[in-house]
Amino acid sequence: MINCVDGETLDEEGVSRVIEMAWEDRTPFEAIELNYGLSESQVIKLMRSELKPKSFKVWRERVTGRKTKHGAFRSSEVTRGYCPTQYKHRSH
Repeated sequence: MINCVDGETLDEEGVSRVIEMAWEDRTPFEAIELNYGLSESQVIKLMRSELKPKSFKVWRERVTGRKTKHGAFRSSEVTRGYCPTQYKHRSH
């Protein structure tokens, strides 16, 4: 279990979703914080603990300095983190 800013914990499904969002180029860290209460530094810690060392290194190189991962650097024209057709609808 991973602890969030608000004291809540993420279950396995939540951890999996945060990892997925962290790998997505166009999903900013702010969206992860808004949805899961994890700051950028907490996402980095989560990724370090959940990924293999090489995968973590590749991910860090990928997101470091990437404008789309940081809301402050994004164009104001971008109002969402992903394309509405990006995800398949899941039945629960």
